[in-house]
Amino acid sequence: MKEYLKNAEQLGLRDKLFRTSFKPDTENHLRVNQEVCKECSERVCLNVCPAEVYTEGDDGLIVVGFEGCLECGTCRISCTREAIDWINPKGGFGVCYRFG
Repeated sequence: MKEYLKNAEQLGLRDKLFRTSFKPDTENHLRVNQEVCKECSERVCLNVCPAEVYTEGDDGLIVVGFEGCLECGTCRISCTREAIDWINPKGGFGVCYRFG
């Protein structure tokens, strides 16, 4: 196995995310239906996103930091209330993975 791949396997998630580059668009590609979220007691989206894109604001609303989105779709799949509308960022924007 190539040396740089061995080193990548030894890194933790935070280190791997640090090596990932982003070219965020000015337009959010993640839309949250706040009305549906207000009724949700589980708030799974706050825990499943590996990039911690979703947080809860002081007002109880879901805050989306789309600039660091890994585009994995975990949020959309895990939201049982289908309150998250996830679309691909415009061409040339979004996450850029290294080594695959």
